[in-house]
This record gives sequence, structure tokens and C-alpha cells, in this order.
Amino acid sequence: MKLLTTQLSYLLSQQQTRRNLKALLKFVLFLTAVVLLYAVVFHWIMVTIEKRDHSWLTGIYWTLTVMSTLGFGDITFHSDVGRAFSIVVLLSGIVLLLIVLPFAFIRFFYAPWLEAQMRLRAPREVPHDMSGHVIICRYETVAQGLIRKLKAFRIPYYVLEPDATLAANLYEEGVSVVTGEVDNSTTYAALRASEARMVLANADDATNTNITLTVRETAAKAPVVAIVESIDSVDILELAGATHVLPLKQRLGEHLAYRVTAERTNVHVIGTFRDLRIAEFPVQNTPLAGCMIRETRLRQRTGVNVVGVWERGHLLPAKPDTVLAESSVPVILGTAGQIADMESFLVTENVNRNPILVIGCGNVGYAVTCALKNKSLAFHVVERDKAVEERSSSIAGELFIGDAADRSVLMRAGLAEAPSAVITTNDDAMNIYLTVYCRRLNPRLRIVSRITHERNLEAIHRAGADFVLSYASLGAESIFSILQERELIMLGEGIDLFVAKVPESLAGKSLGKTNIGAETGLTVIAIQKGGDVVTNPPASAVIDSDSELLMIGSSEQRDEFAARFGV
Repeated sequence: MKLLTTQLSYLLSQQQTRRNLKALLKFVLFLTAVVLLYAVVFHWIMVTIEKRDHSWLTGIYWTLTVMSTLGFGDITFHSDVGRAFSIVVLLSGIVLLLIVLPFAFIRFFYAPWLEAQMRLRAPREVPHDMSGHVIICRYETVAQGLIRKLKAFRIPYYVLEPDATLAANLYEEGVSVVTGEVDNSTTYAALRASEARMVLANADDATNTNITLTVRETAAKAPVVAIVESIDSVDILELAGATHVLPLKQRLGEHLAYRVTAERTNVHVIGTFRDLRIAEFPVQNTPLAGCMIRETRLRQRTGVNVVGVWERGHLLPAKPDTVLAESSVPVILGTAGQIADMESFLVTENVNRNPILVIGCGNVGYAVTCALKNKSLAFHVVERDKAVEERSSSIAGELFIGDAADRSVLMRAGLAEAPSAVITTNDDAMNIYLTVYCRRLNPRLRIVSRITHERNLEAIHRAGADFVLSYASLGAESIFSILQERELIMLGEGIDLFVAKVPESLAGKSLGKTNIGAETGLTVIAIQKGGDVVTNPPASAVIDSDSELLMIGSSEQRDEFAARFGV
């Protein structure tokens, strides 16, 4: 009863609802007037023409039975005038009672009531004892990836959604959501922002500035992480009070630029764990192409350990007899000095000094060109929007205006001789199409591409991409690394570094007998016990109960590990 009262009070508090109810009331009054008019006419015909006398209540009763098409037949006219009047009453009843009234009731009362009922399902505040939670100010692709990570680590979160209807839909889907205005300090008070572990401002730049300033009214010390579209907005968000500002599109462009093959092979450090560096390098045009890992003797020569090998988007375990193909990208683990020795060891053969091809020059594409410029690498840019010519002076590479789907444009830009191509358009379908096109026109080309939706990852790898990274994945991992107060480790799309305590079911067993790789697909790259770290442990290594396993793999593989071994 209390819930019904709440719903009705909320319904009546809406201005649009009050207008709807007035319109419904007007129709009901009109319908009542029609019924009374027909009752008067019924009484007049019965008295003057049919010479029969009925009460006024009988006239109303007859009118309603005819208009509603019940037609009991206990009261009928015997004259043609009466029968003609019955036809008029019947037809008007079909329209007014059977068609207009139900639709008016549903449109002006029942539908708004259902909407009010749905809106009230979304919570307006978090529990009064909530703390250590993450507040997400918009539900989009980055937020969805972050939520999956938060759930895996059992970190509470709440999505802020201004639209109560959308909030109710998210609530029904199992998303922790609170409805409220993003620019209202009372909203963040209801969210207990002062006790939050992080507030994520992930709307547009102007809204993020407003969110940051509003949060600071109620939570002066709460960590605020803001995502910016334009690099020029970084200073503004910092002045507004954001703790961390993430220009994700610029960072996405930089990560894509690091993965190209250019004049010489570079070792790219992708993360740090304590005093160890996790890095990768392309095998193409090096003496390692065609060799098995044991034949490379990298551990004896440089001290680094090969812990995995990328093959067209799939991270394979590093076995001694794994053959490194031209398209392979080994993942190595070592100290800073060992990584430097590895850089010196690599000698690039058959150097291709032709410009790298960058397809698309939006925010991400422009970030790619800036990163390539900083590395002193030559590049050509293909862009169909002529407006890019205005900033062509800052691009520093030769610009080709035209459609990248046009073969002549790509050939003029140097696709046939280019060592690498970076595809940066906003459309996943176009990126997949261009990947197939570029791969057919230059089979030896290293293709680096971005995607928007993770569901297209397999498709673009099948199309021929060597490395793929999405805005959502980079964003979720960047935010989560800030949350865990660690350096960002971006192995690749869908692949993460996991640290797990040894479960009781594996304690005392040798690594080979655990079958972790065979049963879950995870690759154990190190075993840590206290301050000691054993990298690339052999199958005979015994796992102690107080040790930790460092593994790389997907979140699904991590979940499988937890399910099988009882973490």
C-alpha cells in the first residue's frame, strides 16, 4: 500500500502527468454527457413515439448496453425511428467506448503509471554504510569494461544515470545504478562520494568539468579520474580539481604507434612489475625469424625470458620448440639492463626505410602521427576529410586526401612499399574492410588497427591485423591501474597480467602437474615468494602455499582458473 501511494504521489507530481489526467478527465466528462444525452433521447422516443414509459435509470441502462455492444435485448424499439437511433448509439459506442476510451486510458494514465513504477525501481542513494566504492558517471563502453574488472575483484561500484527510466532498465539488467543529476551536489552526497574509492568522470569534456567541480563541493579529497576527448582540456580538468586526467584517444594513438615495424626493430616496454620489465618486439626482419625459441638462446645472451608469443592476436605459450615466424611478436620479461641488452642484440636485416602509412587522421590518427614524429619515423597519412589540411603543417608527414577504399589513393600513399599501416577510423566495419584490403595489396605489411567494440576482435584478426587495441579496453585498464595504484600494463586486447595467491589445491605440486596452461589457457610467467621472483619457471618448479603466481591471459581464462582451482 505504501509503495502504491509513493507511485501515485510521484505520478501526480509530474507536470506532464497532470496535463494527461486533465485530458483524460475531459474525455470522461464528454463521454458522460453523450450517455446522458442518449438517455434523454431514449426517454423522448419511448414516450412520444412508442407510447411506453421507462424510468431515467432505464434510459441510462439501455444506452450503456447498446454502446458497449452487450445488447441484452430486454428493452428494444419497435419503430424505425427508434431502430435508427439504436444504430447511431451502437456506432458511436464502438468508437467512444471500445476504441477511444481504452487508448485514452492507456495513453494518459496507465502508461505514465507504469513508467512511474519503473522509474521508482532505480535507487536514489547508496547504503548508508557504503565506502570504498567506485562511482561511474556514465554507462558506456569504457565503463562496461571497467565494471567487469571491478566485479572480478569484488569492488563495489555504482553507475550514475540521470534518466530514471534508463536507470531502471540498467537496474533490471543487474547493473548497480543510482539515478540523479550529474550536476547536483545532493546526488554525490547520496552516493557518499566522500567515502568513495574513485569517482570516474567519463562524459564529454564540458560535463566532466562540471562533474569534477560538483564532486569537490561534497567530497574535497575524493580521487576524481576524468577522461578527456581533446588534449587541450587536460589543463582545464586539472584546474577543476581532477586527480587524474586521461587523454585516452591520445594514449590509444601512442600505443598503436609503438606497435609498428619501422626502420629497425625496437623493444617496446609495455609494463613494469617491481624491478622487472615486460616488453615485446616484432621478429620481422631480424635473425630470429624461422628459429625455435631454444635456438635463439636469448636467455643465455641477454638474460631475458620469452614468456609468450603473439601470433595474429592470439597469445601462445612460449615453449622451447615454438618457431618464431616473421609475424611473431615475442613477449619477454627481464630487468631494465637485460631489456637494454636485448635492444642492442637485435639487428634488423633488409631494413625497410619507406614511410609508415597512417589511415585516418582523427584524434587517434593524429596522436599516432605525433608519436611517430617523436620517434623520428617517416609516415604518410591518408584522410578523406579535406578539413585535415588545416593542421597538415603540424602533422609533419605527407598528406593524401582521398578515400582509403580507393586503391589508387593507397598506392600513391605508398602502401605497396610501406613496412607498416596503422588503421584508425572510428568505424569497426571500415577497419575490418581496410585490413583485408591492405593485407591483399601488401602481404608482408604489418597492420596495426583500433576497434571500438570487443565483439569485432576476432573478425579483424581473421581479416589479417597483426595487433589490435580498442579504446574501451585501454580505458578500462588505465582506470583500473590507477585504482590499484600500479603502472599500466597493456599486453594487448583482452589480455591482462594476473597475480594470484596459490590455492590450496595446487600447494606442494610441481608446475607441470598443475596443468594450469592445459586446463585454463593461462601462461605462468613467474612464481613469486617473498622478495624472490622466479621468471619463466620450469615444469619441475614446486609451488609453495605462500607463493604467488604471475600469469598472463584473458579474463575468461582467469575466471576458469578460479573455478577449477578454488581461488
